[in-house]
Amino acid sequence: MKKPSLFEKLDFILFGHLINFLYSDYFRPKYGYQKYYILFFHFWIPQKLFRLNPKANWPVHFTSKVLAAKNIKKGILCDPGDNPNVYIQANNGLIIGNNVGFGTGSKVISANHSHTNHSKHTKTPPIVIGNNVFIGANSVVLSGVNIGNNVIIGAGSIVSKNIPSNSIAVGNPCSVIKENLPYKESIIKIKYNKKYQKKN
Repeated sequence: MKKPSLFEKLDFILFGHLINFLYSDYFRPKYGYQKYYILFFHFWIPQKLFRLNPKANWPVHFTSKVLAAKNIKKGILCDPGDNPNVYIQANNGLIIGNNVGFGTGSKVISANHSHTNHSKHTKTPPIVIGNNVFIGANSVVLSGVNIGNNVIIGAGSIVSKNIPSNSIAVGNPCSVIKENLPYKESIIKIKYNKKYQKKN
């Protein structure tokens, strides 16, 4: 791992501890990821002071929307809505593993409107997304879907059915086109911004 610069150390001293206090569910590499002063001025201020996604305990971009944040269970290295123009609706629940990314413009919709009463949502099982998954830009993940571990969803895909682990899947409807290579990065070796209790 590259040695942090003086600026990175100062950034953590001045803003990093504050970000750790303000965002209880934010776990990222201590250095070399997002600058802490940017998280404070570009994310926390619009999110908490201007009440844009105030209930999410992780950074959410001011152009993104996270609904029913209380129904989201997420791992580390995962901040749904931190990219621009992401829409996360977790009315029926959303369970996300570790190291999951959501590309710009992606949408995750856990509940549909009832066909007979548009003011109500239908009940379905929560969406489940495994570890080491990337949802490409402008993709849509629909209610009740399970996405396995080590999966890449190609940009612009509509995920309406389960996607197995170790897959690359694309299209509308999204389907597997090939097997994904094994994921190589070890998240247990990362030095995090704050103490992380590693789980088996």
